Amino acid sequence: MTIVVATEDFEVYHDVVGELRDRGVRFTTVEPDGELPDGARIVIRGADDDIATDLPVVVADPNRPRKAVEEALGLLRGENGRTVIGIDPGTRPGIAVLSGDMVVASFHVPIADAADVVREEAKDAIDPVVRIGDGARLQGSQLIRELEDVRVELVDETGTTPYLGTGARGMGDVLAAVNIARLEGEIVEEREIEPTAGELGVIKRRSRERSADNREIDEELARRVAAGELTIEEALAKHREE
Repeated sequence: MTIVVATEDFEVYHDVVGELRDRGVRFTTVEPDGELPDGARIVIRGADDDIATDLPVVVADPNRPRKAVEEALGLLRGENGRTVIGIDPGTRPGIAVLSGDMVVASFHVPIADAADVVREEAKDAIDPVVRIGDGARLQGSQLIRELEDVRVELVDETGTTPYLGTGARGMGDVLAAVNIARLEGEIVEEREIEPTAGELGVIKRRSRERSADNREIDEELARRVAAGELTIEEALAKHREE
């Protein structure tokens, strides 16, 4: 299978070719008015390029070259284009983005950044679905609240964390997110959680660790943090005001 990059837009050319090389995808390049090689299956061009062909054409946005490459690969695989995003929730969630059965991106980010990452990956996708593991209750419910504009499924994550051999330390959350993405779950719009005493204790301890003056928030503020109403920093500020 061959992808052809045919564009006079240097930015499109440079970034799309870079993405293809990073993925190890076989491709070739021609001038927009050049003859397409035998075996060509997909053409990637810029918005201003004029190409006469009966082959499927992907128009690349210079600001989003990866999206163009993923669209081209999806066409080659004959997929319906659906994006599934799996999340293994926690203080640093693992996030895996799948197109069909193919993992096209992965992330391991702080919980504060997770919703923005997911929204960016779901943007412009066809019928995307986000699947969140049910293990880390507080972080999972926070993400469900923040992803109100995306279809979200809650997945039983039992058995999704793989055994990690030598040299694989740190990969567990992302690999679990891949497994979560492949499991169907229950559609949810919110998840109301009554935090346990232990969970509140963890939040209070973290507030003390993040405070320059060893300050610990009270239980009421800890509950508001658990509910996603406040960040720990906002709760500390309110505690100082009180």
